[in-house]
Amino acid sequence: MDFNIGAKIKKLRKARKLTLQDVARETGFSPALISQIENNNVSPPIATLSKISRFFDVKMGHFFEEEEEESKYEVVRKDGRRVVSRVISKAGTGHGYVYEALSFRKRNKKMEPFMVTVSERPDEETLYNHEGEEFLLILKGKAEVILDEERLILEEGDAIYFDSELKHRLLSYDGEELQVLAVVTR
Repeated sequence: MDFNIGAKIKKLRKARKLTLQDVARETGFSPALISQIENNNVSPPIATLSKISRFFDVKMGHFFEEEEEESKYEVVRKDGRRVVSRVISKAGTGHGYVYEALSFRKRNKKMEPFMVTVSERPDEETLYNHEGEEFLLILKGKAEVILDEERLILEEGDAIYFDSELKHRLLSYDGEELQVLAVVTR
């Protein structure tokens, strides 16, 4: 199932009577990338979505919500996860990972949980940063986490908690499949 993130971004932009250039100028992304996201040609990485949500002053969960009644809890079955895929870099190259939203009905969350599956190790190592904090738990495989200039190797069962304003990147250490529970705050 698709979250239709692009349509939600476009709706926020139009409601504020902003152009693609306005959003691009304020977020640091190109108008072309904003357009690709709005047209659902590209699903933005978590860091990109975090910057866009901050710009529009909405929680990141806004993009994953369904129009349903508010509930005090949410159960997401393994086969009911929402997949966000086709994640690409600003340069248009693939990052080799997919993330699944583990909560998309509960509104006004203080954290966003994702299951991240990294299927390859890309040639480039673009680093991201955004407001908030992140928690990563390695469930399968061996990870390399880059935090600014430091490279940390994490194995199954290892966890890391960090300030998302640090430039960071999650990579498969050896190019083998990596599964990670990621929890992001804004």
